[in-house]
Amino acid sequence: MDPYRPLADRMRPRSLEEFVGQAELLAPDKPLRRLVGGATLHSLLLWGPPGSGKTTLARLIARSAKAEFHALSAVMVGIKDIREVVELARARRTAAGTPTVLFLDEVHRFNRTQQDTFLPYVEDGTLVFIGATTENPSFEVNGALLSRARIYVLKGLAAADLEGVIERALADSERGLGRLGLDLEPGALELLARAADGDARRALNLLEVAADLAVPVGGRPTITEAVARDAAAGGHRRFDKRGEQFYDQISALHKSVRGGDPDAALYWLCRMLNGGCDPLYPARRVLRMASEDVGLADPRALTMALEAVQVYERLGSPEGELAIAQAVVYLAVAPKSNAVYTAFGAARADAEAGGTLEVPLAIRNAPTRMMREQGYGEGYRYDHDEPGGHAAGQRYFPEQMQARTYYDPVPRGLEIKIREALARRRAGGG
Repeated sequence: MDPYRPLADRMRPRSLEEFVGQAELLAPDKPLRRLVGGATLHSLLLWGPPGSGKTTLARLIARSAKAEFHALSAVMVGIKDIREVVELARARRTAAGTPTVLFLDEVHRFNRTQQDTFLPYVEDGTLVFIGATTENPSFEVNGALLSRARIYVLKGLAAADLEGVIERALADSERGLGRLGLDLEPGALELLARAADGDARRALNLLEVAADLAVPVGGRPTITEAVARDAAAGGHRRFDKRGEQFYDQISALHKSVRGGDPDAALYWLCRMLNGGCDPLYPARRVLRMASEDVGLADPRALTMALEAVQVYERLGSPEGELAIAQAVVYLAVAPKSNAVYTAFGAARADAEAGGTLEVPLAIRNAPTRMMREQGYGEGYRYDHDEPGGHAAGQRYFPEQMQARTYYDPVPRGLEIKIREALARRRAGGG
């Protein structure tokens, strides 16, 4: 055992029997299970969160196929390194017919040009490509490469799986911590597994820290709950300020508000804040919710959302975050209407499609005599001089365009009264 290798690296599964998690992908009849079991190699992408087993699976696949395995990280290599692997693969293929697996970790870090570099060698069979990514491949990987690689979606490990990973490392005297004779309190095990947040690598890193902090209990070194809590201090949540986790969570926040669930909305807001999100981002999204989803059913929602942004700008964190939370709850419980949002979209579509239709002469301004002589403003009826303050029958759309009804208020909140007033006006009343 190399004491200088991290525990997570020493405990990397050497066979499918040691592998934990991904049961849906590794069931006996599934393609990935057959691939690990020695089926014909094909290029693939492993997409999943950190510590879900992407690198381990790639190694097991290469080993089962008796292929040479070249592991590179897109963070640290460039086109030159890829070409070197290609040359080695060509020589190996010519000399012995041995396949070569190029494993590229964090493939999403490669730009499109870099990804194109090894595409011809995947096509002609020089390389079998296995990519690993924590980001959605449909956004980050070339379409040409996607079409040649099968995508397997991995999930974060369940707490029970992580507990098993920790217990195996404690019991393993060859690669793990078995020689230390450590005891682990049940509460500490649960705490470490929960703090790892689905990441097996992090679970083992936390265990390694906790082992160094172990205290004597009954004459034996023990990882107590207090020790585990110290080891896990600082917390950890999967969240990428530029990646899919970010957009998934802001989508969950928006849809919770739209669906009228203040509790879920608060949860997703706090998840984003806990992950390190700039609070002004969800605050700006709340402004959109106020216009798009609440609208004129409760016009105060937009005012409250604006004030939440201003409060945060004045107070910062954490005090200003409470104002954002208050706005989120208000919007969630407010009556909802997307009538203006829908009407605006329909009117914009007509404006784009209709070309430059002239403003009717009757509703043009006539500040000069020449304009008045041209008929500008002729026939206009001043609403305030009309019965009920409304010039019934006055036309405002272009003459070449049939009048449209874009705005249809919903029977909720203030729009109930707006709906009634519009109905009277559209019927010719005041």
